[in-house]
Amino acid sequence: MSFNSKRRQSVKGILAGAAALTATGMLPFAAAAREPEAIYKLKGNINHSVCRWCFKDLSLDELSVAAKSMGITGIDLVGPKEWPVLKKHGLESTMCNGAEISLVDGWNTKKNHATLIKNYTDMIPLVAKAGYKNLICFSGNRRGMDDETGLKNCTEGLQQILSLAEKHKVTIVMELLNSKVDHKDYQCDKTAWGVELAKRLGSENFKLLYDIYHMQIDEGDVIRTIKDNHAYIGHYHTAGVPGRHEIDDSQELNYPAIMRAIKDTGFTGYVAQEFMPAQPDKLASLRKAVQICDV
Repeated sequence: MSFNSKRRQSVKGILAGAAALTATGMLPFAAAAREPEAIYKLKGNINHSVCRWCFKDLSLDELSVAAKSMGITGIDLVGPKEWPVLKKHGLESTMCNGAEISLVDGWNTKKNHATLIKNYTDMIPLVAKAGYKNLICFSGNRRGMDDETGLKNCTEGLQQILSLAEKHKVTIVMELLNSKVDHKDYQCDKTAWGVELAKRLGSENFKLLYDIYHMQIDEGDVIRTIKDNHAYIGHYHTAGVPGRHEIDDSQELNYPAIMRAIKDTGFTGYVAQEFMPAQPDKLASLRKAVQICDV
């Protein structure tokens, strides 16, 4: 029997089981809990994760049940208050958050340093105590600032927390975001800028979050960029271009080729799905995305 035939039979089973629960108001959890566990055996070369915010219509419990059934082993962008939920389901918080101020107010502005240093000083030991490894951060918006000033300010601020991060074996990860479509004026919008910051900091406990969607929009040349700069990348995000939706053949990126390039670098971190599902069956979209990226 072909994979597609198996998948169609499984989907029919999910829908039949869920229909009986519609009247009770339990459909979202029922659909998540009934996701089949053995349709597709993952190859084990990519560590799969998913971003919490993209599936916010599900509770974290519901998302966790569904994620585990797909072979996903962690969930991104979950803060300390919800870590117990992940632990209950045997999942990792693969990219912790909660220390940042915002996407637009980051390390490139000196007036933010006092607040950020306190926030990260408080959060780093919590991340380590929970057994997690990654903590996100952001450059912030330019607001007229040139690249060199932004680099100097980020270096000056981040240097004050990196010794603590090194002590607790926590990696501070700055996300690359596009400034063309989604995050106008964001400073860390090119891989070269982020790599230069990493070089100036000179610590294995500072890495970049290479968001494939964002970098395709702002600079393209994704595979070459990954191969040339993988030593400075600690995490990956996905989404379809254009639109930030499913990563299937409705968009322009060849995700299997990109994943093979990531695998070939020896990467052992996480690849997190961060697309906004456009299809009615959001969990089916997530499952398909995991399979597309499982090379």
